[in-house]
Amino acid sequence: MKELLSYKDYELVFEDHFDAAELDRSRWNVELHEPGWVNQEWQEYVDSEDTIHLEDSKLLIRPIKTCQKDGSATYTSGRISTQNKRDFTYGLFEARLRVPKGKGFLPAFWLMTTDEDRYGQWPECGEIDIMEIMGHDTRTEYGTIHYGLPHTESQGSLTLHTGDFAEEFHTFSLEWVPGALRWYVDGCLFYETTQWFSAGADDVRKPFPAPYNHDLYIILNLAVGGNWVGYPDEATDFENAVFAVDYVRVYQKKH
Repeated sequence: MKELLSYKDYELVFEDHFDAAELDRSRWNVELHEPGWVNQEWQEYVDSEDTIHLEDSKLLIRPIKTCQKDGSATYTSGRISTQNKRDFTYGLFEARLRVPKGKGFLPAFWLMTTDEDRYGQWPECGEIDIMEIMGHDTRTEYGTIHYGLPHTESQGSLTLHTGDFAEEFHTFSLEWVPGALRWYVDGCLFYETTQWFSAGADDVRKPFPAPYNHDLYIILNLAVGGNWVGYPDEATDFENAVFAVDYVRVYQKKH
């Protein structure tokens, strides 16, 4: 029997249904990053209505391919975060999402450390990926944590028996409590881990559950290419590609 997500003892502390005329900049940062900034990705993250806009109470992040006169192409996309606006230690993080289909697309809903100096720079500081779905396999969801040194990751996955994450909206959730992380799709648990560590180049380990015991912030982005997902090809459909976000919610335990 599948373990179901419970909201018992949780209260809603943050939400955005994206039903305003434009993105609420008091809640979200629009991040700007050059191509190749991480993971050998192709996109430049820009602040543009073409890549980030609200429509029909949805946040839509679109990848844009621009062909140059010399036959090359450039790519832009969108990335938003709550860094230093809403940061959280522990809670239940949830988003209802639909992902784009196409080789080389990698949409993500994830958490990153607010203070990277506390335990060290990535990956020592820790990263929690709630949802990553490769555009060439939009029936499989990955939940991952990155930590260490040496860089270590723990990962679970779920493959739909029916349906497709690119064809309909699904709800992706992470429950983060002291000493445990649990991933859910549509309220059903598919992965849990209680094992990780925090150590730097000196190999001295900090007390567990570091690094997952201090503030993290939310990120939503759509990458184009990269050393994990691979790269677009001629068949990749940029015209119809969209990462759609119905809502984001955060719950924390009642005091």
